[in-house]
Amino acid sequence: MKVEYRIFGGLAAFLLVAAIVYGWWTQGDTGQIEWIGTVALLLSFGLCGMCAFYFWVVSRRIEPRPEDRPDAEIAEGAGEIGFFSPGSYFPAGIAAACALTGVGISFWQWWLIAAGGIAIVFAVAGLVFEYQTGTRRTD
Repeated sequence: MKVEYRIFGGLAAFLLVAAIVYGWWTQGDTGQIEWIGTVALLLSFGLCGMCAFYFWVVSRRIEPRPEDRPDAEIAEGAGEIGFFSPGSYFPAGIAAACALTGVGISFWQWWLIAAGGIAIVFAVAGLVFEYQTGTRRTD
């Protein structure tokens, strides 16, 4: 996890510097700070900083992975990584439901936001329980 927290930490540092420079530049150019871009960069910094902190905490709790050790061999990373569904349509359903919710938010239509939220809940539930029910049930 050291690679991940270094990537997110570096990105967070860049975004903080970019926010400071952006705020300074817009104030010098127009006489006032352009708050939308500055706040967006600061919020992005906060999000990347939280991710970096999480990966840093996790990297201290687990043993170093082969990706984290410079003396590791390629063969140490071999083996099963995890289970990935070969033909699930639920990720596309989640994306469509999120798009529907986004359209509802952009036009500020409460009924569309509610319909999209309900569709998101059903699509996520379908993805989570895909292998516990139906034809793909594994016993």
